[in-house]
Amino acid sequence: MTHPYRRYVALGDSFTEGVGDPAPDRPNAVRGWADRVAEVLGRDVPDFGYANLAIRGRKIDKVVGEQVAPAVALDPDLVTIYAGANDILRPQVDLDALVTSYDEALGRLAATGARLVVWTAFDPGGSATFRLLRGRFALYNELVREIADRHGAAILDFWRMREYRDPGYWDHDRLHMGPAGHQHMAITVLDLLGVPHDLEDLPLAAPPGGGVRDQLEWVRGSAAPWVHRRLTGRSSGDGLDPRHASYVRLG
Repeated sequence: MTHPYRRYVALGDSFTEGVGDPAPDRPNAVRGWADRVAEVLGRDVPDFGYANLAIRGRKIDKVVGEQVAPAVALDPDLVTIYAGANDILRPQVDLDALVTSYDEALGRLAATGARLVVWTAFDPGGSATFRLLRGRFALYNELVREIADRHGAAILDFWRMREYRDPGYWDHDRLHMGPAGHQHMAITVLDLLGVPHDLEDLPLAAPPGGGVRDQLEWVRGSAAPWVHRRLTGRSSGDGLDPRHASYVRLG
């Protein structure tokens, strides 16, 4: 028996857009876990459609303001959404106001009748860069669990996915999942949906070097540009359009 999904819409930021999983032949030159899920869902389903509205760097206000209404208009029967990490990483954030906005957005998406899947944020406890914000992430995640329950959403608890503490799942920038991380997330999503598939985990990337030169290259190539964007109010997604603003079929 095939699965019940015919119209899948993915919302969010770089996590859902697919950053860290390069694919030069695809829009915005990335693939990502959502594409991988859509490829499986579209097999042997001629009328299947997939839209990906996610754009890297988006905070919750932009995700809600730019993506929720178009998603609702697409009349989906499956919606995935991941948002919040870009807000939490800012120097100051009002988590209560943030989650109130997110709560309203999930309510609008749930009202479509679609199967709704949301994520908690990843546990940064193993990161030398972000572990000082671990308490903020933990509080945000508990609030997300609460609103997911309220709207009947399925939740993928990224905080508890301890396998992602292995750096082999991550891109060299240490901020985004690499191909192995996206593949594993696609498997996790399909398993949650109860959709049979033949996806297998990819070999993990080689761990980053720990020498001074490696650290300096990471600072110059990833950390410094990230900090500069936050100090100047810019986003890595400035000027980008959604990868698939209307339904497409992959594969």
